[in-house]
Amino acid sequence: MKKLLIALLALVSLAVVAAGCGGSDKKADPAADKKVVLKVGATAVPHAEILNDIKPALAKEGVDLQIIEFSDYVKPNMALNDKELDANFFQHEPYLDTFAKERNMPLISAGKVHIEPMGIYSKKIKDLKDIPNGAKIAIPNDPSNAGRALALLESAKLLKLKDGVGVKATVGDITGNDKKLQIIEIEAALLPRSMDDTDLSVINSNFAMEAKLNPVKDSLFTEPKESPYANIVAVRKGDESRPEIQKLMKALQSPEVKKFIEEKYKGAVVPAF
Repeated sequence: MKKLLIALLALVSLAVVAAGCGGSDKKADPAADKKVVLKVGATAVPHAEILNDIKPALAKEGVDLQIIEFSDYVKPNMALNDKELDANFFQHEPYLDTFAKERNMPLISAGKVHIEPMGIYSKKIKDLKDIPNGAKIAIPNDPSNAGRALALLESAKLLKLKDGVGVKATVGDITGNDKKLQIIEIEAALLPRSMDDTDLSVINSNFAMEAKLNPVKDSLFTEPKESPYANIVAVRKGDESRPEIQKLMKALQSPEVKKFIEEKYKGAVVPAF
């Protein structure tokens, strides 16, 4: 009985060794086919489109890019802070800085990608010279984009702001308004719809493009391309050095993405790298 048990154990040992060899000289690498999941929140146009363009390249780098689309400017940062996302891509740095400071969130920029020039649009007016007295003008209601919109209206010579206030302006900083223009602040995503009820609407390019408006052809006045409002990838502080975030930024700031942006958006979106 003892000899039989020893013989059986010897057979089992040989079977294990044979299974381990597998008839191949290659060593098994359990991490070889393993991809790191990277969840990135984005608004649909152009951010999700740009991310979809780099998805295959990241897959080759071992990163499974999962794009979660949002239609507003609040939830993507909340989800990032709550660790439901690894990064987001929809906003410029002044907006992120204001949002993070007000809510005490450790969110920072991992790098710039592109600029979306803000524009003034209308369904009723073909030339800003024809704007009537008391006209209604809709602008974004978040502080950083509201100030940006007011600065744009000043550049278009539609109103005058307090000296030196620039893009930090609020409606209370308007010092010159000869035509008694009515400034209405509403959520940025709703601005394209506001065009039916207003004389002018100041709209961020991403929402303009989602509404099939071409910022180059359809706007009556557009922000200069030197705008400091470059759209960024936001991450939690400390995550900017994660290998998968580094790979994301390398892909987003590549010559291939620059070409994609220039060919697809034809000046409505401008590379910032």
